[in-house]
Amino acid sequence: MAIFPFVAIVGQESLKDALLMSAVEPSIGGVLALGDRGTGKSTAIRALAALLPEIEVVRGCPYRCLPSAPAGLCGVCDRKEAQVSEKIAAPVVDLPLGATEDRVVGALDLERALSKGEKRFEPGLLARANRGFLYIDEVNLLDDHLVDLLLDVAASGENVVEREGLSVRHPAKFVLVGSGNPEEGDLRPQLLDRFGLCVDVRTSTDLAERMEIVRRRDTFEQDPAAFIKDWSRKTSALRKRVVEARARVQTVTLPDAVLAKAVELCLTLGADGLRGELTLMRAARARAALSGETQVSMETLKSVAPLALRHRLRKDPLDDTDAGIRVERAVSEVFVS
Repeated sequence: MAIFPFVAIVGQESLKDALLMSAVEPSIGGVLALGDRGTGKSTAIRALAALLPEIEVVRGCPYRCLPSAPAGLCGVCDRKEAQVSEKIAAPVVDLPLGATEDRVVGALDLERALSKGEKRFEPGLLARANRGFLYIDEVNLLDDHLVDLLLDVAASGENVVEREGLSVRHPAKFVLVGSGNPEEGDLRPQLLDRFGLCVDVRTSTDLAERMEIVRRRDTFEQDPAAFIKDWSRKTSALRKRVVEARARVQTVTLPDAVLAKAVELCLTLGADGLRGELTLMRAARARAALSGETQVSMETLKSVAPLALRHRLRKDPLDDTDAGIRVERAVSEVFVS
């Protein structure tokens, strides 16, 4: 199926920025896009796959193990005497809303068990998403038992399956990306806290912008191949920028003065725990790397604050102010010139 190019998406700059930062620095913790239906959330997330750098894996490994990290190898790779590596596209895996637990975590290969009498594990979606992205549309409607499962795997980086006489443990480290309409239900706080960045996606009210969105989508649907080709040069340029930024993000420095402002901002907002500061730091480094900077500036920190902190605020029953506005208000107080 043809995917609408990321670079051809009109508007939704905050969502695109958040996805690019997560592509550069996976340790940010992923992206949650909440907002109106039909605003391009799923389109942008699925289009991200074309911008991701290739990953090196052990050939034939169903879990895409990294050859240079023996400690993280699965049982399949541990049994191989000689490992042959290859490069493949980084996975972006969809987790459907109605997926069963067996499909998500993996289960006994019934066909092989019935035909040959052998017990063999059939890897699930978590195995396919290892070292890539796992996307959940309508994440706020996900069944509680799957939410519990995802929380366990996200915390440990491993998927453990013990059922039907099988005992399997394999790596499952992925960037979690979710989208949904908050009017249809809230996320559990534990899952909400697992997302590094949160974007409020709204329908454009600009006439010219809406016309361009409709025009591009119509052109794409008439001839997807030609449309993708027309945007291929810009796609390649952005992909190169992401690859280069990922290579240098760890060398971007964070001055103590900037870190102090990050901590002060989290204290001012009353954010629980230290994930706010850690996410701010990682997101600011990623944005600086994308901009070709070698050091995080105050302006860069300010620009990522709403994305990193809007979903970490304590709810005040006496204050129904939008979370994004509360963050911007705190930024104005803390970053006094």
